[in-house]
Amino acid sequence: MINITHMREVLATLPGFCKSFFRGIQEYTSSRTRLAYAYDLRVFFEFLHDNNSMCKKMEITAYPLSILDSICKEDIEEYMDYLSLYEKDGKEYTNNERGKKRKLSALKSFYNYYFCAEQIQTNPAALVPLPKQHEKEIIRLDADEVAMLLDQVEDGTKLSKTQQIYHKKTVIRDVALLTLLLGTGIRVSECVGLDINDVDFKNNGIKIRRKGGYETVVYFGDEVADALHDYLEKRHHMIPLEGHENALFLSLQNRRITVRAVENLVKKYASTVTTLKKITPHKLRSTYGTALYQETGDIYLVADVLGHKDVNTTRKHYAAQSDMRKRKAANAVRLREP
Repeated sequence: MINITHMREVLATLPGFCKSFFRGIQEYTSSRTRLAYAYDLRVFFEFLHDNNSMCKKMEITAYPLSILDSICKEDIEEYMDYLSLYEKDGKEYTNNERGKKRKLSALKSFYNYYFCAEQIQTNPAALVPLPKQHEKEIIRLDADEVAMLLDQVEDGTKLSKTQQIYHKKTVIRDVALLTLLLGTGIRVSECVGLDINDVDFKNNGIKIRRKGGYETVVYFGDEVADALHDYLEKRHHMIPLEGHENALFLSLQNRRITVRAVENLVKKYASTVTTLKKITPHKLRSTYGTALYQETGDIYLVADVLGHKDVNTTRKHYAAQSDMRKRKAANAVRLREP
């Protein structure tokens, strides 16, 4: 609901013809993805308005669809350069390779939609290659760190005195939530979107809404089941605010917990376990994916469970040799007999 409201606000600042694009991609994209596209496209049109002599002559909302045919490859290349550092409302913004790639991908989808519909004659965005993204080391928790994290969520001894006051109120929920994330690898958005009726203890499964809007069932083990049982005993005695009655995980305000709140609580507990790794909910997902691959060696199973559409995405992240196996290789070959 929040995404829908924000989407309408951003659409009101874009050219009117953009509405047909967002209607066209609605069936196979999530509301979160469409909102991200809308923000990225607004940056593009603001760049045109400030830097293109023809576009300066009219308001962004008045741009006709034909304006897309007036943009050439060089304009988009200049836009990519602009994204490195630009200023808006007195504040500086920067984009790394990842940010530039996302914004160009949004623009490519945008142009491709109208080009395939034969509503424009040119597709300059297709001529600009996506920025090459340098690989980053995958950050994840080791097995002992996972155990330490869950122990800390349960007892909270390393939290500040103020944090410990809140910990007493949320400990059962926090144990269930982090155990679920670590035990299934679901995305934080999928976790906060869970309703009570999505949990099936008969089959030990949860029904989640994946990116793109489709539903699937993810199964969990006994540790997750026990943590969810404990939480649900308490959850059934809570009185949610109107409109939040079905939410599985509630905040202290008895509203459906938000992505930001989960990010904050993961950061809070993880900081008591490791200061060298920046742990986020997505890193817990990486932790699960790595453990599942190491246990099964089945990259297709990992891709299916994590909801990756392309197994190459999974292979890139989880099929690399672990440090443990690399260390074993160091002494595997003898050069000379002792």
